[in-house]
Amino acid sequence: MSALFDRLSRVLHAGHAREVELLTDAMAPPDLLRPAAVLIAVTERSDPGVLLTHRPETMRSHAGQAAFPGGKIDPGEDAVEAALREAHEELGIDPRDVRVIGPSDPFRTRTGYDVTPVLAVVPPDLPIRPNPAEVADWFEPPLAYVLDPANRMPRTVEWEGAQRTYFEIVWQGHRIWGVTAAIIGNLSRRLELAELFDG
Repeated sequence: MSALFDRLSRVLHAGHAREVELLTDAMAPPDLLRPAAVLIAVTERSDPGVLLTHRPETMRSHAGQAAFPGGKIDPGEDAVEAALREAHEELGIDPRDVRVIGPSDPFRTRTGYDVTPVLAVVPPDLPIRPNPAEVADWFEPPLAYVLDPANRMPRTVEWEGAQRTYFEIVWQGHRIWGVTAAIIGNLSRRLELAELFDG
């Protein structure tokens, strides 16, 4: 086992043993939700990063947005299997290279998805092969940067007749917002950051 894997496992387990106030969608999700999963792939570096993608501008939904690799859970799959399959389909990551730590808090979206994030560790400098049908680009911000609440800015917009607040993280020109930023926010609330990065 690696020190990073051990540390992430320990702080995630401890985080789920305590009560935290989680972020939710600014608009209420529908009653009927489709299960989905995303992979939070942390790179095993001295300064760990996390793999994120930009969706193509041509996609029907969430065009151009930053996202974790992921998608709908197919019949017969669990969240871990779906997250690994999607990371392979989108970025060419071999599931054998992924050391899964486990799922974290689901995030229910107004667009009708119940998204389970799956935390995992991957080797640094994996050969990433983006699928152009699903990924326009990919990037690897530092994990400490995206988890730091100081880098998560609240933004308010007028949407469907009401004020809606969401969070935004900007790193080297990459804008992470919406569901992806909320999933990161919830993970940062579960993890004891001082223990994760200083322990």
